Amino acid sequence: MLAKIFIKPKKGILDPQGKAVSGALARLGFNRIQDVRIGKYIEIKFDAGDTDTAQSDVRSMCETLLVNKVIEDFTFEIAEE
Repeated sequence: MLAKIFIKPKKGILDPQGKAVSGALARLGFNRIQDVRIGKYIEIKFDAGDTDTAQSDVRSMCETLLVNKVIEDFTFEIAEE
């Protein structure tokens, strides 16, 4: 199985890196930018047996280690390899 995990700051949480990129894009002439949020992308290959087990395992990985639940949200996809 392959888990593709997408992590981003929660709405309302300051994202200094996103603000810096937004400002740089505006200075380069990209004037239609409304907001930029910078997050993380993680891929994990593992054996799970079935999709339900894989989803449960990935959710547990995110909630216990990979994501700071106070300031970050996450989504993920599971694909068979």
